[in-house]
Amino acid sequence: MMSSKYSKVLILGSGPAGLTASIYAARANLHPVLVHGLQPGGQMTITTDVENYPGFADVVQGPWLMEQMKRQATAVGTDMVTDIITEVDFTQRPFVCVGDSGGHYQGESLVITTGAQARWLGLESEERYQGFGVSACATCDGFFFRGKTVAVVGGGNTAVEEALFLTNFASKVWLIHRRDELRAEKMLQDRLFANDKVEVIWNHRVEEILGGTDPKVVTGVQLRNIHDGVMRNVPVDGLFVAIGHTPNTSLFRGHLEMDQEGYINTESGSTRTSISGVFAAGDVQDKIYRQAVTAAGSGCMAALEAEKYLASRDSAQAAE
Repeated sequence: MMSSKYSKVLILGSGPAGLTASIYAARANLHPVLVHGLQPGGQMTITTDVENYPGFADVVQGPWLMEQMKRQATAVGTDMVTDIITEVDFTQRPFVCVGDSGGHYQGESLVITTGAQARWLGLESEERYQGFGVSACATCDGFFFRGKTVAVVGGGNTAVEEALFLTNFASKVWLIHRRDELRAEKMLQDRLFANDKVEVIWNHRVEEILGGTDPKVVTGVQLRNIHDGVMRNVPVDGLFVAIGHTPNTSLFRGHLEMDQEGYINTESGSTRTSISGVFAAGDVQDKIYRQAVTAAGSGCMAALEAEKYLASRDSAQAAE
């Protein structure tokens, strides 16, 4: 059955940013409608141990944390909808979003929190060990590899920064790159090459992630030399894939201003986008930090800015 819903605050996406925005909007009596999207709960639902989210002395599980946020958002009055938005119209007020189900959702303001997805290598073994030694976030998971050997795949700024960060915990860091030179900034490269814990493996690509099933752990990576095809195995306890992220913004192309990588542009120190009344929060506009706690913080900002926008607009209309 097709649904039609109207709200003063329509939220797209249900990760930490979207759920936090819905909590604040609901507590402001704005009766938000939140559309879950393709991955309810966001990337946190595929994260196992979470040790850096404030408020928990013990390690918690990503899916559990998102379920708690969802329950809190529902408890304060958020209307949750299971649908995937396939079409948007920002030319009329209220804004209109059309779901895959055929449902129409209208919002006097709109908060976009559709997130971003890490780019993966596309290996079956990579998927098998995600959360069990394979990660796309050193800041999130580096702490679990204290005194161990890890590898980072990539050659850009992100890969070098991840490798350097991991030297705070790991005893050895391999940086695996398919070319014979890095794309990272020269200053970062200088820091990398000066670090005794880091060693670069040039001209190789990852062919397979090696590991056991009982327990389910990574034990190494199988590499192929791109020039002569010679294979080699490198023992590691963890693999960090740092080949970039893709923001989930294709739906908004031609509607909102974005940067060259597809992240939604927002005003400095704000979540306001190029269209008045449309706000963006979380990884959809943040390509630097990409943390659950920063996403939640920007979700709070978006809700508060939406509330202020609605109040200002209502005041202006009343004065006419």
